[in-house]
Amino acid sequence: MAKLRVTYRKSAIGYNVKQKATIRALGLKKLNQTVEHEDTPAVRGMIAKVPHLVHVEEVN
Repeated sequence: MAKLRVTYRKSAIGYNVKQKATIRALGLKKLNQTVEHEDTPAVRGMIAKVPHLVHVEEVN
């Protein structure tokens, strides 16, 4: 299964509390931090809620 590399690029300060919670649920704590997740519909849904705050790459 493919993996997604998610990088936290923009601060969530000033955004909705739910968006901040989504960032935390993705495992992101600091700016420019990168985490890898399996490419599942649940993870894709979380990323779709905060595309303006993260950068996503597919990893083979």
